[in-house]
Amino acid sequence: MRCPFCGAEATAVKDSRPAEDNTVVRRRRQCERCTARFTTFERVQLREVNVIKRDGKRVAFDREKVVRSVKIALRKRPVEPEQLDQLVSGIVRKLESGGETEVESARIGELVMSALREIDPVGYVRYASVYKDFSNPSDFAQFIENAKFIDEIEEGDA
Repeated sequence: MRCPFCGAEATAVKDSRPAEDNTVVRRRRQCERCTARFTTFERVQLREVNVIKRDGKRVAFDREKVVRSVKIALRKRPVEPEQLDQLVSGIVRKLESGGETEVESARIGELVMSALREIDPVGYVRYASVYKDFSNPSDFAQFIENAKFIDEIEEGDA
């Protein structure tokens, strides 16, 4: 592992422990040249997954793109970072264990929307507004009505 501070390739693992519900290994490392300490995370990758974009291009699946889009949808929402990590890990597990080596970007969007709906309805609508390319306020109203949020909100207020 290359040191992020000085670029040396010799680093030593000082501590390892499981993280994120035992799906990740967290390692504390120390550079043997500059003695700086840093943390790395290791995840199991079951298979390479390629994403088929709307324009037909194929690109490697990037977990960080999902993380960024979910963080934007959940900005200033009462969702813990651990919930976000579990949400993204669950989506990645579904994709990697699904048996497909290629998946359409629309499928990933649907998985993200489904997961967001379970943890935060506002984040779900925010994500959907970008994913479904809402262009005016009536798009929000129609989406919320179709998603049956009105019933859930009214039941929650009772």
